[in-house]
Amino acid sequence: MRRLHLALVLAALLPGAATASGITGLVNARIHTGEADWPVRTVLAWDAEGRIVHVGDDARALSDKYPGITLVDAGGRDVVPGLIDAHAHLMNLGFALLRADLVDATSKEDVIARLKAFEKTLPEGAWLLGRGWDQNDWPGKDFPTAADLDAAFPDRPVWLERVDGHAGWANSAAMRAAKRDLGGDWQPEGGRILREDGRATGVFIDTASAVIDEVVPAPDAALRAEALERALAAAVKHGLTGVHDMGVSLPDLRLMRDFADAGRLPLRIRAYADGDSAALAALCRAGRAYEHASGRLAMRGVKFYVDGALGSRGAALLEDYSDEPGHRGLLVTEPAAYAAAVEKARSCGVQPASHAIGDRGNRIVLDTYAKALGDAAGTDHRWRVEHAQVVAPADIPRFATLKLIASMQPTHATSDMPWAEARVGKARLEGAYAWQRFRAAGVPLALGSDFPVESVDPRLGLYSSVTRADLAGMPAGGWLPDQKLTPQQALAGFTADAAHAAFDEKALGKLVAGYRADFVILGGDPLTIPPAQLPKLEVISTWVDGKPVYERK
Repeated sequence: MRRLHLALVLAALLPGAATASGITGLVNARIHTGEADWPVRTVLAWDAEGRIVHVGDDARALSDKYPGITLVDAGGRDVVPGLIDAHAHLMNLGFALLRADLVDATSKEDVIARLKAFEKTLPEGAWLLGRGWDQNDWPGKDFPTAADLDAAFPDRPVWLERVDGHAGWANSAAMRAAKRDLGGDWQPEGGRILREDGRATGVFIDTASAVIDEVVPAPDAALRAEALERALAAAVKHGLTGVHDMGVSLPDLRLMRDFADAGRLPLRIRAYADGDSAALAALCRAGRAYEHASGRLAMRGVKFYVDGALGSRGAALLEDYSDEPGHRGLLVTEPAAYAAAVEKARSCGVQPASHAIGDRGNRIVLDTYAKALGDAAGTDHRWRVEHAQVVAPADIPRFATLKLIASMQPTHATSDMPWAEARVGKARLEGAYAWQRFRAAGVPLALGSDFPVESVDPRLGLYSSVTRADLAGMPAGGWLPDQKLTPQQALAGFTADAAHAAFDEKALGKLVAGYRADFVILGGDPLTIPPAQLPKLEVISTWVDGKPVYERK
């Protein structure tokens, strides 16, 4: 049998190309099918529509069965089902790539140095925008202030989003642009303006960020399109063939639809509407989920916010924060309004996915879901809890009773581990980032990253899942190591289990006949290589519908 090297056939498989038989085969591969126990095959074939027609071990029989087949030689490399990020934010990633990158800044001085370098790219008068700061990585771990920015930027407005997206840091010029007085003791519902002696310090938590966001110049259509394009390119480069995009507005859905119409979506987006807003209203008016004919875009669910984030002390806790007595976090949405929105989603046949990080936030979701579902709690509704980060241990079995999906992000655990115990104390860690406790209770896990809160790279999620350690391998043996996932569990969480969470389990997440030919060719076996090698595992190419959407250069 004539074998063709991968690089020689890529051009032939670009959209619009056709093969003599309409069938393409991948041979000389180690194909991890994703079925029980992850059996390995060596041959995969798909039709012109990108549907898998054959999985096996006999390449010669494949050629005999499909005369004229185009063969792709994988060079003995490992192939896994397309990786799906079950919780992410594409537009936020795109805008982060267009702004000052503050991720992993080690101090306020480091932040300012990065901002000064980025400012050189801006026209006069433009706002200086950035994302990614985390005071927990700085000496002292204290929140910054406007004064920290004012000396370097006395006149240009500066607005910097925290790494988790749940707080912002403004300079005085940005605060002067606000439409209302920021002093006094008033607080917005679901938010917190940090003040000293009645004066805003420059940090705005959760819904309080809106007072600055509303005066930031809105991006025009060209910039929004560029943001989406950059985010999509970053995703497929790292092996993602699907993203569950949490909190998509109606204008952003229309932008994604325009991309899909033009054949510019290189992966599958499962969009979740941005709460009780125009996108959910459009789904309710239509009486059905939105599905694009290409199969690359759908909106079947809605994402709600219940509480804030742990890093900015906005996660709603049942008891006080261990490192801030008297404070128990924030409810971003008032419980009655949240319950009404969930009921609206239920009546419209839309899948709810609720952000809940603290144990009080999670309990509110459980109580609300239980009431809304009623006798339907035992059905296959797949309502989701996003993050399920700190949960009262007694509440974990309730996830199973209510047939919920826990959508969790492994890299949150390894990012938060240096300070999580300081926030909640040792006792509450029993229900924190508790992946194996959820599994033992019979709760399905869907894994993601929450990018750009964390990196878009799913290899880091696989690594965090199996090690619960940072990239230096610390702490030795992992943090709360009894909650580590096996390599098989981790890979399933980013493939079949993520597909199941979005009702895609009959077409995505595995490499078996009848499924879509979405796969990733890797430079090693993610199930057997030493965990320390996972972050460096090469993505050779990413394929969607049997077409390459990324190839390593």
